Amino acid sequence: MMQLLDMRVCALGEGPLWHPLQQRWYWFDIVNSRLLGRDDQATYAWQFDEMVSAAGWLDAEHLLVASETQLFKFHMDSGRQEQVVALESSNTITRSNDGRADPWGGFWIGTMGKNMEPGAGAIYRYYQGQLECLFSDITISNAICFSHDKRFAYFTDSPSRQIKRQALDKNGWPTGLPDVHIDLSATDLNPDGAVVDKQGYLWNAQWGAARIARYSPQGEFDLALDCGATQVSCPAFGGVDMNLLMATTAAEGLGPEDPDAGRCFVADSAYVGHPEYQVKL
Repeated sequence: MMQLLDMRVCALGEGPLWHPLQQRWYWFDIVNSRLLGRDDQATYAWQFDEMVSAAGWLDAEHLLVASETQLFKFHMDSGRQEQVVALESSNTITRSNDGRADPWGGFWIGTMGKNMEPGAGAIYRYYQGQLECLFSDITISNAICFSHDKRFAYFTDSPSRQIKRQALDKNGWPTGLPDVHIDLSATDLNPDGAVVDKQGYLWNAQWGAARIARYSPQGEFDLALDCGATQVSCPAFGGVDMNLLMATTAAEGLGPEDPDAGRCFVADSAYVGHPEYQVKL
């Protein structure tokens, strides 16, 4: 069972990230346009003027942050923002959602309709100064993560209840069509965010089921870890030894029957995560 990490409530918690240089957790409250942080010394919060959802680390002082309209470089101490590239900036229907750095220093970011409009979203890769659309007709982009041997990317369009596996070329671009890696379509499980551990197993937050499930590199179910809130949205590994598993959750749409909804949870894991990759601009 996971334990509470942070008591602050997020309407829609997402995008957990362990910054390996700062030794600090970051995560987002999307609909309230907030970035939150926590380390052994203090808690942190930053307010933005549009929704923010995911980040990668650039150096000891900066994050690359995904928002409704852009990817921007963010200086944590001063709050200074510098646009890197526009992201669906002329599309008022969509916002960013799930995202993660890839092993080449690129950054994958998914979008979706603010009201979950069918097919309104897409998944992009930012790499070497260019933003390229990889997949379109996405309703809820999620589960973006990578095998550490650089062979595969994973992602889901959550309503499909299928996590796809996409082969990658030597530069991290998709080659061929994705296949179905984990098929939950015959169940009532809803795949949300995901991360891959050092053994190559994928950990998937399953929205509405209060759990994070671990799957083998062959896509076979291994185990499930209970979370303390129903709407668990995304996991991340962190800590000095990379053996802490953190999860964001959401309070949106829930009442007193789920008292810890929207808070962040953490567990000492018997498994070790891989440090998040550095984004290279």
